[in-house]
Amino acid sequence: FIHVEGVPAKDFRKEKINLADFSAVIFTSRNSADHFFRICEEMRFDVPVEMKYFCLSETIALYLQKYIQYRKRKIFFGKQTASDLAEVLKKHAAEKFLYPCSDVAAEETQKFLLENGYNFTPAVLFRTVCSDLSDLAEVFYDVIAFFSPSSIQSLYKNFPDFKQNNTRIAAFGATTHKAVLEAGLILDIPAPSPIAPSMTMAIEQYCKQVNK
Repeated sequence: FIHVEGVPAKDFRKEKINLADFSAVIFTSRNSADHFFRICEEMRFDVPVEMKYFCLSETIALYLQKYIQYRKRKIFFGKQTASDLAEVLKKHAAEKFLYPCSDVAAEETQKFLLENGYNFTPAVLFRTVCSDLSDLAEVFYDVIAFFSPSSIQSLYKNFPDFKQNNTRIAAFGATTHKAVLEAGLILDIPAPSPIAPSMTMAIEQYCKQVNK
């Protein structure tokens, strides 16, 4: 439903953010990592070896090997949310954090960082854009999975007359759950949950339940 477009270096410069001012980076997705290292390259900024990286999940942390040498003392991760990182962040509260994000950044992460008094600066490095899905007008699915509120906006932009009927709706994250309900849709498969931390696990468990 959506795709990501990088913010060009010339637009990022207008934000007056000096990359050299930061001692740590918080990554909430692989996209945020991709676009952080992209913008560093475009601006010819050599990322210091001492830079610390805080990732919302181990998957993101391991992905950093694409760009840097993996060092446990420099890379920290939680299970899925910023609050999972709370204990680690407390030990590094003096760091000055850069928070690479999209133009529709996750409110939960920023809220957590603000409420806990961390010195962080959001940097919009990529934008979430609605994809053209008009060629799928006559295709029908048993399940549609949404990972962000903007993907629901894209659904109605592409298909203004969309009716849920027998299609099951899956959604990941609190803000996406809220957007599904505000759109008047029935949320059949919410994720994550204690027993299903990923979307695939949530869908798998739902299928097992309904097929009993």
